Amino acid sequence: MNYEFILKDLKPSKEEKEAVNKTAEKVIDFINESCESENIGAEAMLVGSVAKKTWLSGKSDIDVFIHFPLDTNIDVLKEKGLYLGYKTNEAMEGKACEHYASHPYLTCEIDGFEIDFVPCYLIKDGSELKSAVDRTILHTKYIQENLEEKQVDEVLLLKKFMDCVKTYGSEFKTGGFAGYLCELLILKYGTFENLLKEAQYWKYGTIIDLEDYKTYSAFNDPLITIDPTDKNRNVGAALRLERMVDFILASRNFMNIIDNSNYSNSEKEEKIKEFFKPLEKKHLKDKNNNQIIDKLIKDFKDRQSQTLIIEFSIPEISADSLHPQLYKTIESLCEKIENEEFSVFKYDYWTNEIDKCIFIIELNVFTQNKYKIHKGPKIWPKKACDNFIEKWKDTPLYPLDDFLVLTKERPFKTAKEFIKYVFTEDNIRLIKVGKNIKNILCTDYQLIEIEEFLSNLKETEDNKSPYDNKQEETQKQEDLRNILNFFDDFLNPGQYLKR
Repeated sequence: MNYEFILKDLKPSKEEKEAVNKTAEKVIDFINESCESENIGAEAMLVGSVAKKTWLSGKSDIDVFIHFPLDTNIDVLKEKGLYLGYKTNEAMEGKACEHYASHPYLTCEIDGFEIDFVPCYLIKDGSELKSAVDRTILHTKYIQENLEEKQVDEVLLLKKFMDCVKTYGSEFKTGGFAGYLCELLILKYGTFENLLKEAQYWKYGTIIDLEDYKTYSAFNDPLITIDPTDKNRNVGAALRLERMVDFILASRNFMNIIDNSNYSNSEKEEKIKEFFKPLEKKHLKDKNNNQIIDKLIKDFKDRQSQTLIIEFSIPEISADSLHPQLYKTIESLCEKIENEEFSVFKYDYWTNEIDKCIFIIELNVFTQNKYKIHKGPKIWPKKACDNFIEKWKDTPLYPLDDFLVLTKERPFKTAKEFIKYVFTEDNIRLIKVGKNIKNILCTDYQLIEIEEFLSNLKETEDNKSPYDNKQEETQKQEDLRNILNFFDDFLNPGQYLKR
């Protein structure tokens, strides 16, 4: 099918390309001239989607890598790399923010574009790798050399499709498809439509090995895509199973439209367009915030479960560090809740990545009777039974099936009691908790049910006073919309996969 009616909105305009390239060339020239004049053994080059021409209109993040020879001391690389980034930012009158991945890098806003200045080593192949970012130059060169010009449009279609069905992005909070992985998929399958046609039949452990390295037996991941520049790396390692499954289902739903002979071409085009724009949630359309809150309260009550909210502040750390800690904490907490014989139906978390986070835990079983059966050994081994009897000599024991058991009082009658018990300095060690949020969860959190949490949001919305500044008002309104959207996604999973 001809997708030009979609591509016209995805491809950067001539003016946008010229503006991006002008800024990129300006900063690269400045760095390289600085290196030459100050005798710094480094060189800047453009990498990433801009260099590969696979960037979507309006998403022109510029990646400038400053590469050093392999024999450069790592401390020198970090120091000089940041120095060149800051010097460039100052000369271009930009705004800089320092981040840390495998080593420090700088993100700057210059000429209205976001530019990453990343120091790295110049390597010829994966065997020379000294830090994770070193591969990026190899990735850029591989795509530049192998992706045909006509396939650039196919990459744009794929990236936008994945973005709209919430499977794009390899960062931890998404666990989806990286941009480089998207490019490799187009190299493998040729076109966007052919990829979706084939993806309908993917299975766990699907293998993509463009260079026929045959090293896939070393991996056990949902999608195994051998890096053409490093035979010992799976490009799909960060892809979570649920995102792969989402993409497979979205592909089937999309191809059902393509293959449906009952649709006219114009009908197909209209239905296809829906897959390339943000989902319009018809059940929330034309509702203000308070009306949405009322609907959410009604929908949560209708589930006849208990949904708990744990609200707390977050420290000033990078999103890359924050999300794994949040996920690890709530996953471990829910595992321990299950161990106490409460039943967790589902759980998730939300954060604005600035100052706040909420855990949401929906429980099928949230209260228990006063007593529980505590199992001892089977009655067959006499010594084990004798030891158990000695341990509980003041407690009535009795057989249940072929076990020796006793009835004991539960320490926690509700899931709420257990959570409060865990979130203390003495007991937080019972769960695996993120190191940067550990102290906060022991000292400053709020545990309430979802209906109360939503009612508080509504009350705040009704009684909000004028904000001190426009930026604060914008942030609070954005947070509110995002939280309400998060709750709707929690109640209605899978809605992005079909239009």
